[in-house]
Amino acid sequence: NIRTELHTLTKKFGTLVSDKKAAEARDALNVLLSKIGKAASKGIIHKNAASRKTSRFMKRLTALSKT
Repeated sequence: NIRTELHTLTKKFGTLVSDKKAAEARDALNVLLSKIGKAASKGIIHKNAASRKTSRFMKRLTALSKT
């Protein structure tokens, strides 16, 4: 299930960010963004929702990289 996979990857990314593991979080984010894009293209999530999630995840990663 793609929706379940998105949720799992989101949690994994959140854990890596809170543990301040920037390199691993970057790798996890690449996988997550690819899945979000695929889900949006198939209509599983709305394209604006996908864009919003992407933006928020990138923002979190950027904030982590600055610290």
